[in-house]
Amino acid sequence: MSVSATTVPQAPANPKSRVVLASLIGTTIEFYDFYVYATAAVLVFPHLFFPAGNETTALLSSFAIFGAAMVARPLGAVFFGHLGDKVGRKTTLVAALLTMGIATFLIGLLPTYLVIGWFAPLLLVILRLAQGFALGGEWSGAALVATENAPKGKRAWYGTFPQLGAPIGFIIANGLFLIIAFALPSDDPSRPSDAFLDWGWRIPFLFSAVMVIVGLWVRLKLVESDAFTNTVKSGKVVKLPLKLVFKSNWRELILGTFFMLATYVLFYLMTTFSLSYGRAPIEPAEGQQPGLGYSYNTFVLMLIAGVVFFGIFTLLSGPWADKFGRRKTLIAVTAGIIVFGLLWVPLLGAGTVGVMAFLIIGFSLMGMTFGPMGALLPELFPTNVRYTGSGISYNVSSILGAAVAPFIAVWLWAEADGSPFLVGIYLATMGVITLIALIIGKETKDVDIDR
Repeated sequence: MSVSATTVPQAPANPKSRVVLASLIGTTIEFYDFYVYATAAVLVFPHLFFPAGNETTALLSSFAIFGAAMVARPLGAVFFGHLGDKVGRKTTLVAALLTMGIATFLIGLLPTYLVIGWFAPLLLVILRLAQGFALGGEWSGAALVATENAPKGKRAWYGTFPQLGAPIGFIIANGLFLIIAFALPSDDPSRPSDAFLDWGWRIPFLFSAVMVIVGLWVRLKLVESDAFTNTVKSGKVVKLPLKLVFKSNWRELILGTFFMLATYVLFYLMTTFSLSYGRAPIEPAEGQQPGLGYSYNTFVLMLIAGVVFFGIFTLLSGPWADKFGRRKTLIAVTAGIIVFGLLWVPLLGAGTVGVMAFLIIGFSLMGMTFGPMGALLPELFPTNVRYTGSGISYNVSSILGAAVAPFIAVWLWAEADGSPFLVGIYLATMGVITLIALIIGKETKDVDIDR
């Protein structure tokens, strides 16, 4: 009886296809929900959820609420990490997905500033915090499902599948916004149509309910990994994972946070800020900053083309990290991010060809830096604190990187009188910090995931 209980392999219960789908579909839905907000933060919320006046101020206010979710993410990482390390990955992932889906759906039902005044942005902040709280527990759980069920020597490859949810979620979210924008065209390229602002923008938020149902169906079929099951059997589950991880793995928490810094800054500059800069008029009105002057539809199509390279290089980065190691791969890619930050002005000033080169290079680097993180961060921590530790590192980095990146970028854009030069320097500086952390850190490719 005892032999049977310990020798039945986990693989038949969690076949490769189920592991890949469960880790991919959940993060796709979570990032879809996040991107829907990010797009609306640029396109819709400055017009509907704040008083009329200075457009730059409204945009900054919208980005401030966007960044508020990043503050909630570490809290979500602690809460869901505690559940994940105590009761298991499956239950926790289902709870995180439900939280994100409900918050996103409710945003689609919110009344605007003209209807309820300052209660509109207040409710938006609350639901945005709920989104961030949920995403704080989603990523690390999905990464653990992938890496703890991966075959030997393929952890980084399997770890790219939850990462692939980011580009896929981006394409679905922005593709849906694009379809709605085509169906409800605007005569003013710098502003959506009245129909879009009245009701069209709500469709992507409400559609998230359908995606959440699909995600729940897949995740409810999962069973726990051998790594977590063996931890339970051996009595290594701890009462307070948060206390243990800060006591025993504080160095890994700090390094993991800075490993992700350049990734996060690049991520949100390439998606949120670039959409603002690309759509800004070449000759702006008072209170606006000059940009590239593309229509929303045109620039989103360009963004989607760039994000295709994000997805391709996310997948390619996994085998590279398995072959060459996570650390070597990321050191090379981070050096590339630093150089890329110094090339923003010549690339963005070279017309449509230069802008497309900017998007393709930036998103390719994004894939190469984001892909290996799905394995690297979980590998830093032992099983009994892995959900908590990887989640905290990933999400504290979101505060230092993503939460402030769009806000800082808009401020630097204004300080440079409409030039993106300082924004590129900001990215390069964050790349240097990440490069130092990677040089200090150790290789994790051959660590025992069951430890």
